[in-house]
Amino acid sequence: MPFGEIVIGAPGAGKSTYAHGKYQLFSALERPIAIVNLDPANESVPYPCAISISSLITLQDVMHEFELGPNGAMLYCIEYLEANFD
Repeated sequence: MPFGEIVIGAPGAGKSTYAHGKYQLFSALERPIAIVNLDPANESVPYPCAISISSLITLQDVMHEFELGPNGAMLYCIEYLEANFD
C-alpha cells in the first residue's frame, strides 16, 4: 500500500537530512521512494527528487528579478507554483 509523508519545519531543522536518510533507508531495502521538493530556496539536495520546484522557479531568481526580500520572494514562488501547477 503506498503512503505519503509531509516534512515541514524551520530552516536548519533537518528536513533535508531526514529526507536523505529516508532515501538511503528505502534504497537499501530496495523499496520505491519518490521525493518531492517544494522548497524554492533549496536548489541542491543530496538525493534525487522526482519533482523539484527549483526546476520551475528559484528563490534567488525571484529576489533578483523582482527586487523582493526572502519572505516576499517565497510567497511569489508559492503563488507561481499554484498558478503553473500542471
